[in-house]
This record gives sequence, C-alpha cells and structure tokens, in this order.
Amino acid sequence: MAKPLRKQAGRVLGHNSRALKYTSLDSAPKAVAIAHDKLATKRILQKAGLPTPRLYASVRSRQELGRFHWTKLPSAFALKPRSGYGGSGVIVIFGRNKKGNWVKADKTEVFIPELKTHILDILDGNFSSSNIPDTAFFEQRVKNHPDLKQYSYQGIADVRVIVYNLVPVMAMLRLPTAESRGRSNLHAGGIGVGVDLARGITTSAIQHGQSIETLPNQRLSLAGLSIPHWPNILLTAVKAAQVVELPFTGVDVAIDRDDGPLILEINARPGLDIQLANMAPLRSRLARVDDLTVHSAAKGVQIGKNLFGSDIDQEIEDITGRPVIGITAHVQVAAADNTTHALIAKIDTGAWRTTLDYSLAKQLGLNTKIVTRNKVRGALGRQERPIIELSLTLHDKLIKTQAYLTDRSHMKYPMIIGRRDLKGFLVDPG
Repeated sequence: MAKPLRKQAGRVLGHNSRALKYTSLDSAPKAVAIAHDKLATKRILQKAGLPTPRLYASVRSRQELGRFHWTKLPSAFALKPRSGYGGSGVIVIFGRNKKGNWVKADKTEVFIPELKTHILDILDGNFSSSNIPDTAFFEQRVKNHPDLKQYSYQGIADVRVIVYNLVPVMAMLRLPTAESRGRSNLHAGGIGVGVDLARGITTSAIQHGQSIETLPNQRLSLAGLSIPHWPNILLTAVKAAQVVELPFTGVDVAIDRDDGPLILEINARPGLDIQLANMAPLRSRLARVDDLTVHSAAKGVQIGKNLFGSDIDQEIEDITGRPVIGITAHVQVAAADNTTHALIAKIDTGAWRTTLDYSLAKQLGLNTKIVTRNKVRGALGRQERPIIELSLTLHDKLIKTQAYLTDRSHMKYPMIIGRRDLKGFLVDPG
C-alpha cells in the first residue's frame, strides 16, 4: 500500500468490505449477470442510446464457425469472448498490410486458421471466469484519441469510473504498456493514473502497485494530462450504471478518435488499485454518498465533482481570469509542416526566454527557422545560442514567440518555458 494511504487504512476499501456491502450477488443478481455478459451489456446500453463499439458478428457454436463468412469482416476489428475476464482472450486486428493480410499492432500477420483456433478456445470457455461454454464476437476496433496515442503502447487507453448511487466517486486512466502487451489491465503490467474528478486532469500514477512519475523508459510525465471529453465521460458512465441498475460498478470508457467516448464494459466487481492510483481511500467516499437521493445522472455527476474534485485551481481561474499551471505543463509545438507535436515542458520562471532541445527542433524541421543568435551565460560558461521562431499552445492558448535552441538530451524535459511566455498565467510551484 502506498505511503499516503497507510495513515488512512481504515478508510480504504478492501476486498471483503467490497463483497459484503457493495458487490453481493444477492443485491442485484440480474444486473450482475448482465455485467458479466458483454453482448447483453452492449444490447441494453445501445437500446438506451448509449455509445458502445459497433458489433460486426458473433459465433455461438462450431456449426456457426464452419459457415462463417470471413470476407464480411472489416479490415480492423476486435475479437472477444462474451464472458472474458481481465482482458483475456482478446485479439485486436489493427488493419491489413500491403499484402492484404490482417495484422496486429506489432505488424504480426494473422490468418483465418489462427482466428478459428482462437474462437474454438472461446467456445470451449477457456477465457471465461467459470470455464463454461462461451460465445465469440467481433466488434469495432477503437482508435486512440490523438491526445492519448503517445501514452498508449500498441493498445487502447481507457478510463475506469467507479459509480455508486449514481455518483462518480473515483476515476482512473488505464494505459497499455509493452509489458502488458498492449492491454490496459493493471494486473498485466498496465499503468493506472488517478484523475481529478472536477477537471479531468491526471494526478498520481502506479504500475504494479508502485508509484511512478513518467512512462517507462520515456520522459513523458503522467501527471497533468487533460483527458478529452471529460464531462461526457462522467455522464456516460453514470448513465450506464443507471441503465444496468448496478448501484456499485466500474464503467470502462475508451475515447475513440472519431466517435468520442465509447463504453467498453461494465464491471460488477471493479478492482481496488484505483485507490492507489488516486492516493485516496474509496470507502470514505462511498460512505459520503451512501444515503443520497440522486434523481438524474447529470445531478450525480455534479455531486461527484463537488465532493471529490480538487477544483481550487478552477475557482482561481474563474476569479482572476488567469489559468493556473504547475511546474510542468502539456504543450503542443507547431512543426514546420504545420503538424503539432505534444510534449511535457518545464515551467521555469527563472528563465526569461523559452528553450527547446536542438534534436527535437531538427526532428520538427524548426532548426532552419533561425532569426538571430545571442550570447548567454550558463552552467557551462558563456555560449552562443541560436534563436528560432516558435508557435506553441499552452492551456489552450496559442503563443507565438522566439526560443533558444540548445542540447537538452541529458535533461528530463526537452523544453522549458520562460517567463517571457507566461504572461496571463499563474504558476503554482506545488
């Protein structure tokens, strides 16, 4: 258990407490059965007008497999077991290669005989929690939202929202890694990142129950990422819990590049590592909404934000009109070809001018935009540094500036933003 939670051990939700009070089969047997059945979940959600990945086809028996029309499948899809648990039994086809063959994210080719064998394993119940005969189905492959793509290794990021009594009480961004082989499941080596409920901004992160600050083997900070479509994600999750009629549930929502938030599945017994990811106990949050009467999903979302969101920064912004940023920030840098590159920059009020790593500038085609050169005094003595024209977006604000180029390959962050470009912002060093 992470140190910040040890002092709050009495307020942490454990497996026994979860089973006794919140996930008992006797409390909502029909709803639990629906949650365990991905196709039943999909049907009831779609009937209520809630977004889910599109269903292409299903295979319920060996006879159906024998006459299945493989040519009707699209170039990209996900093959899943109806009652799979923990992400097991899922094959994701990312598209076709130049030879016309299906390929996975790592470009490995996949052929029909392999898919047939996998479907037979699904039909035999090899991926179901009770090892009972199952159904295989093909559905839409979700494409990562651009803001999350660089954080997701060969897989799809998703957001798990814990909903209780129609109130979102805790949320976590789940990221696939090389270790998890493209799955976002934490037990397989995926990363869990806590999310501030009020703002939809990531906070602390864990992998294998241990705190981490950046993506493995990368300099991308896991804190401070603004999750796209955040209000809609919370509302969708609460509506899903309401439709399925599960008082306590974990709703997994992916953010498709084209379709926006899509409900992947409903969990009647969501894992409890979400508490570690948020560095906050769950039991006390559940107790705060236990006796509330919530009449609508929208009201539940507002209650969750008010009770469990750290929205002091938003209040300051509302009062002053100046956004609050921390010591690092997500930045979009405009490349020479008008595309954008996302990165984490260090906010440095001790520096006057913004500085960009030379190798990154070269990669973006910006090293040719030198307008002048200045001599500066640094840790290595007096140096002459080139200055380039640069456009960047910070907190939805477009900033056109001139920045130094220097070698920052040995530094944690490829960019620092100086106070020359911080006008209109408030910097919180905490």
